[in-house]
Amino acid sequence: MKVEKIELYHISIPLPKAFYPSWIPGYPQKFNRSTLIKITTDDGIVGYSAGMAMEEEREGLGSLLGQYLIGQEVEKLDEVTQLLREASYLGWRNNWIEAAFWDIIGKKEGKPVYELLGGKGGKIETYCSTGEIHEPGKRAEEVLAMREMGFKILKLRVHDHELKDDIAQIKTVREAVGDKIKLGVDANQGWPVTIINKPAIWDLERATEFARACEEYDFGWLEEPLDMYAFDEMAELRRRTKTPIAGGELTPGWHEHKILFEKESLDIYQPDATFSGIDTAVKVMREALKRNLKFKPHTWTNGVGFAINLQIAAASPHREPIEFPYEPPAWIPKYRDAIMKNHFMIDSDGCVTIPDKPGLGFEIDEEALNRFGRKFFEMTSKGLAMKTIKQRGLFDALKLAKAKKKG
Repeated sequence: MKVEKIELYHISIPLPKAFYPSWIPGYPQKFNRSTLIKITTDDGIVGYSAGMAMEEEREGLGSLLGQYLIGQEVEKLDEVTQLLREASYLGWRNNWIEAAFWDIIGKKEGKPVYELLGGKGGKIETYCSTGEIHEPGKRAEEVLAMREMGFKILKLRVHDHELKDDIAQIKTVREAVGDKIKLGVDANQGWPVTIINKPAIWDLERATEFARACEEYDFGWLEEPLDMYAFDEMAELRRRTKTPIAGGELTPGWHEHKILFEKESLDIYQPDATFSGIDTAVKVMREALKRNLKFKPHTWTNGVGFAINLQIAAASPHREPIEFPYEPPAWIPKYRDAIMKNHFMIDSDGCVTIPDKPGLGFEIDEEALNRFGRKFFEMTSKGLAMKTIKQRGLFDALKLAKAKKKG
């Protein structure tokens, strides 16, 4: 089973109101944007994946990918991972593409990806993951409303200039909601982005003081309190506080996760398979379980990204609640999952149903894709051959084809 065709789409879903992500302070996000890849094999099986995008920055990605992936055997996942890594040296980070190959393999086998990984279906509890920072009193009211929807666990955001204001956020909300809901908090310090505003970047001392406040107000975890590469400082923070430390969402490769494990930097590992690839996320899951640590994949990208990471969560034998991005009115399933036929929703117990369809478990809504997407690249094996002949001449094209076949 080989890759016969690659198609790439820019996706841009308008939001009903500007969304202000805490991880890009001061930035009004008015669209849910992503890059969608559609891979078709020589026997007609189609696999999808999507990577988060700010705008149309991957415009030239197809020309690079075509040379790497056309003709690639789908089931040789180690080769696929290596090719995507090589392509990243020449252009964009490409780990998000790997999931499309898993989608194809699952469809060929007639099994969901989580079954291929030894997992099982059913339902999984979610935790409501907010995305903005609101005035503490307002946020407390919102938390109570989300509890009424069915969420039993919720994650707040903090990202202020002053530590006292970050502490006021968690103090006010805890005092308002009491023990009606379990709380966690994300500081978004793992990968600072300062396009608009430039809030404080935490050091170990600030992280320590905030972690101790989390202890006082009974927060279940503190996420991304330091830079993603502050391996030693996070290990020291763990020694200083009883609050579990979480991170690893943007950590790209196994070699970097391995350092986190060796340094004992985290209590909770949160890789995102659209940043690390499924293979790496599964390695992290297995290593975390072996060390009696928690594994809770990150999902804050788009609907396809949520679907991919839901498969990984379902593959874990010790299921932890999965992150459910939710910040009304802008970031809700209607806009997060707009290009998919079925939107992921929670039930009255705060659980989401794990799809039992083969592959990644979702279907693309072609009408929505036509409305919100623009195809910017398409290539087949024949198209690649013609392009090579046009650019290099027949003789050199034949030499290249022969060399590639030899490996």
